[in-house]
Order: sequence, then C-alpha cells, then structure tokens
Amino acid sequence: MTLNGHSLIACQPVAGNGKTAHGYNPATNELLEPGYSLLTEGQLATATSAAAAAYPSFSTLDPETHAGFLEAIAENIEAIGEELITRAGLETGLPTARLQGERARTAGQLRLFAAVVRQGDFRGVRVDPALPDRAPLPRADIRQRQIPLGPVAVFGASNFPLAFSTAGGDTASALAAGCPVVFKAHNAHPGTGELVGQAIVKAVKNFGLHPGVFSLIYGPGSSIGQALVADPAIKAVGFTGSQSAGIALMRTAAARPEPIPVYAEMSSLNPVFVFPGALTGNAEEIDVLASQYVAAVTGSSGQLCTSPGLLFAPTGAAGDKFAAAVGRAVAACAGQTMLTAGIAGSRNSGAEALGSADNVSVLGLGAEGATENAPPPAIFGTSVAEFVSNPVLHAEVFGAASLVIRYSDTNELIDAASRLEGQLTASLQLAPADYPLAAPLVPVLEQKVGRIIVNGWPTGVEVGHAMVHGGPFPATSDTRTTSVGTLAINRFLRPVAYQNLPQELLPAPLRDGNPWRLNRRVDGVVEAAAAEEAATEKAEVNA
Repeated sequence: MTLNGHSLIACQPVAGNGKTAHGYNPATNELLEPGYSLLTEGQLATATSAAAAAYPSFSTLDPETHAGFLEAIAENIEAIGEELITRAGLETGLPTARLQGERARTAGQLRLFAAVVRQGDFRGVRVDPALPDRAPLPRADIRQRQIPLGPVAVFGASNFPLAFSTAGGDTASALAAGCPVVFKAHNAHPGTGELVGQAIVKAVKNFGLHPGVFSLIYGPGSSIGQALVADPAIKAVGFTGSQSAGIALMRTAAARPEPIPVYAEMSSLNPVFVFPGALTGNAEEIDVLASQYVAAVTGSSGQLCTSPGLLFAPTGAAGDKFAAAVGRAVAACAGQTMLTAGIAGSRNSGAEALGSADNVSVLGLGAEGATENAPPPAIFGTSVAEFVSNPVLHAEVFGAASLVIRYSDTNELIDAASRLEGQLTASLQLAPADYPLAAPLVPVLEQKVGRIIVNGWPTGVEVGHAMVHGGPFPATSDTRTTSVGTLAINRFLRPVAYQNLPQELLPAPLRDGNPWRLNRRVDGVVEAAAAEEAATEKAEVNA
C-alpha cells in the first residue's frame, strides 16, 4: 500500500496546511519517510462536520450490515500483511512477535464487537406495555433503547500502535455503538496509522456508508487535540495516554458549552501483593516467582499500562531470598528499545527520582540495550513505612522500573493499599493458607482497582465479555467504565424513552414483532428473541 503522508478526512486524502512531521526509528533515531502534513485547526471542521453528517445513517444501520462492516475492517487489516508489521516495527522498535499478536488482537476485537452488534443486547431494549385499565391511574406505553452518543474523538496510544490506536479498542467500540469516529493519529507511528486507516476507508467505501463515518487526522498533539475535543460536533472522547494529557482533555471537555464525557485511561502502578505462603517453597520456586515478576516489569520495555510498578513482599528470611532472586533476575536483563527518545528520557528521569529518594536502595540493575533508547531495567527496594510517607514513591515510571516494598504484617498491607490512588489492577500471589490474611485486603482493593488477580500477573489483558480494563481515578477518568471487552461499547451510548409512539414512528428495535430479533425486557421480564418470534408466529397462525 502507498503511504500518502496526509490525513484521511471523510475517507479522502487531504494535505495539511501546517508543518510536516516524521516518524523515527527509535532503535537508531533515523527519520522515516514520508513526512506527514499536519492539519491546522481551521481544517479540522471538515472532518467533524462530515462525522456529524454521517451520524443519522450510520447510527441506524441494521445489525447485519453493521456487523459485516466491522468484520470487513478486520479482514482488510489482515490483508495488509507483513507490510504493516514491518512499518510498525520501524516506527516503534517493538519486536515482530509482539506486533503480530497485537494485529491479531485488533482484528479479534473487531470481530467480537461484530458478534455483539448481531446479538443486540447492548441496545438495552425495554418495553412497558400500556395498561389502560390500571388503577388508580393508567400506564402509558413506554419503550426504551440505548442510542449512539454521536461522533467520537479517539486518540491513538503511543505504546500500542495497533490494538489501542487507529482501529483499536476505542475505535472498535465506538463504531460498534454506531458512532462515527474522528481519529487523532499518534505522531510517533504515523505510517502504521495510515495503513490501518486505509483499511477502514476501504470498508466504508465497500459497504456504501457515508464517508464521514471515519476520518484520520494528523496534527500537533496539543493544539489539534484540544481543538478536536472542543469541537461542538464531537460528543465523546476515547483516550489512552499520560495523566497530564488526559486531564487536559477532561478540562477542555468540561469547559465546553455542552460538556461531554472523556473516557481516558491514564496512569497505573498495578501493585502486586506477595503473601508469606507464596514464598514457602524451595529456592528454585522462589527464583521462578522472582523471574515472573521481572518478566512482567521488563516486557515490552515496561511500556504497558498494566506493568507492575509496585510489589509488596514480607520481611524475614523468605522475603530476603525473594528480594535477592529479584536482583539476580533483573541483573541478567538488558534494556529494550523504547518507543521514542522522549519516552526513554522520561523513563530515565522517573527512575532517577525513584532511586535517589530517601531510604530507597537498588535491588538490581540490568544492562543497557544494544540499540539507542534502551535504558537498563531497574528494581528498587524500600520499606512500607517509607512508601506510605513519601509521595515520590507513588509516581508512575513508564518503563522497565519497579519498587519492592517490604511489610511485616497484613495490617501494614491494608494501610498501604488504602493510601493508593486508583489503579487498573492489583495482583495477589498466595497459597491457600494465606486466604484468611488476604480476605480483609480484597474489599479494600475493590475500592482501588478495576481488576483483582490471584496467582497471575497483570500484563495480559484478555479481550472478552467479563474483562474490566479501567479503575478509579487517575487510572481512568470514569471508574464506571472499561476500555477493553464488550462492555466498552456502553461508553458511547445513552438511553432514550419513547412514550405512546405509534408503530410507524418507533425505531425498528422497539416495534412490535421485534424485526431485528433482539432479546428484550418486556414488562420487566427478559424475553429471548427466539421465544418472542415463536409467540408472534403462533399469534399469526391463530389469527
């Protein structure tokens, strides 16, 4: 596929009137062609107005067309082949296997949402039939469904050039909800974004949809991003990135004449709590646990939103053995290329602040990587008392760095957990004998995180129906939501009730006869589509 170096506005290449930006190979800091022309704020309205014009037709697509469109995007992404993996590798320094897995996840998310669209439960159809003879007052016919919010602005993530970017989770869930998307590409991987954008454009055209269903824009991150969120045509925002950038978007959205929701996934330390029973094995078993922890910290150079930045380990001989094993494991690691020179620099500053804090020691330090922007992984250590009292130790370091905190009893763990900010995850390493010790910690963690894990590590995020990838602020801007899994679609919907509307004016999901064959709640009772169809057919036969 040919890279044009331009935005795709309403599915058409449009040259920006601003400066030109390039991607860079973070392994060598070499400039990559082509250059990408950046839009000015004045050009932005073309994309947002097209999205608004696309909303009426796209938001009312029948389920089969809608699902087929999502599946076509997945097929088109896969059809790009190795060109996509190669370009993403050049722009991010991520290894081929990681990018292949991310491509599979991107396509899998789209197909999962296609199944959700076909099933239709997300539409939340409720029917309260009229009760004209009810005493003391009759009841009107009231029907409810969830409708799409409107055009959604989605921001690409630096650390996931596929799964959380152009056609990633936010875009997939917004499109599945029936919302047109204006996607702000991340300037660190512009070519990858354009390749996937072309795959979406192809699906829009092949299905004959309004071209404003999707736009891909390049522009200066702060100015064009703020202008996009402030645009009155935009009705919601999906964002994955830093806390400072997320909060800036939240403020802009809240200050609009019509405030809109911002669903931002931001910082998280993802604490791990190691209980005594997890360390009662022999030295080899302790080494395995330590190696698993270090692998979770250093995987993808620590550039995962679920990388464990904190680990609580008991004091005493077993805890000492574990800490020593952690030091050995990280010393055997070498740095991996980070996404950009800027991200590597921020990681180094964060690690330096952590290591220079009072009463913090170095448990283990790896070697620098063979490429540029590949700093050495590091694990630090401190006491629970120091952690509780020093806010510097609560700051996220985005990269391969983590802090081991030693505690003496469960009360210290509960106190430390209660002082944490909101997190995406918390993990418990324990044995059955630890269950009574862990029981009082679980309700504390429920108030702090979106996902609690036992005897596992947080860095694998399954895309499914039960997954929650969210948490209290500042992990996310709205603790009620998830950005991964099928419930992510709920972020871009709102309920509307229809009272006493004649059949001719009702939307298809609410009409008698259930033409879209949806599961519906009728007078408070869930009626499966198959049962409702059978009842309708029986009534027609009897008539």
